[in-house]
Amino acid sequence: MGEAEPVRTGKQEEQRLRKPAWLMDCSFALPLHVDVIETTRRLLSLVKVEHTLFGLPLALTGTILAARGLPNARILALVTIAFAGARAAAMGFNRLADRHLDAANPRTAAREIPSGLVKATQAWGLVTVSAAVFFSAAWALNELCFHFSPLVLAALLGYSYTKRFTTWCHILLGMCLGLAPVAGWLAVTPEWAWIPVVLALGVAFWVAGFDIVYACQDVDFDRTSGLYSLPTKLGTRAALRLAAALHVAALGFFLLTGVLASLRWPFYILSLITAGLLFWEHRIVRPGDLSRLDLAFFKVNSMVSLSLIAAVSCGLL
Repeated sequence: MGEAEPVRTGKQEEQRLRKPAWLMDCSFALPLHVDVIETTRRLLSLVKVEHTLFGLPLALTGTILAARGLPNARILALVTIAFAGARAAAMGFNRLADRHLDAANPRTAAREIPSGLVKATQAWGLVTVSAAVFFSAAWALNELCFHFSPLVLAALLGYSYTKRFTTWCHILLGMCLGLAPVAGWLAVTPEWAWIPVVLALGVAFWVAGFDIVYACQDVDFDRTSGLYSLPTKLGTRAALRLAAALHVAALGFFLLTGVLASLRWPFYILSLITAGLLFWEHRIVRPGDLSRLDLAFFKVNSMVSLSLIAAVSCGLL
């Protein structure tokens, strides 16, 4: 027999009945709460939200150049929200587009969608919400930003399919990220200017260079799967040389941006750090040794992005 239920007074029974349902039995609420947190964590991991800090300084650099200093808090907040939304939508869509390829590639088989940690419907929900956030932030910035936002998102999403038909997919990715400083500029000054365009070219060559480096680890899989990349076409050694040449060109465009924007001498001094980081990236990744590729791709390139915004900021002081 079970234990007898304790006898309650009328007042105790009244207090018990007034308690919310979730307090009377937390066993139903707690798993739901934990599930929501875990799903959110997996979705954030899917889009590598921590890597937003890699690209966000590019957009903020455009705003700083346009404002010739620090823009107001409203613009900074909206640019940050717009960039985060656009990036999350693009990254989520990329994972959806590549989910079958990722499942077949031993290096990427453990990613959230092919491993079953995130359902495709959940990823589509994230892409939809992120796109809505991006459009809303663009609308709040100014009319020009809002009108261009569908074209920007179309370019970001369309990139996911480029490696299926062109070896120049790395350049196209660079052009997509090159839109960040242009968008940042237009958020402050909705007018055409050469300064953000030249900076965008620098970003495009820089991103294309390190994407070529990153693609070197998938040469064998890309060849057997019929995918296109410059390392697949040229070989790892030649591809790394091309990546180094693109980074030299990127540095040249960064310096030209300083000239066009009339940045002062601290910009050029701090640009030596940017040059040193790019040199270091090519020292730690070699044709026969890709073991430190993650260090080059994630850590070093994040530092390049931060060094660029630091150099521009100091050059305006």
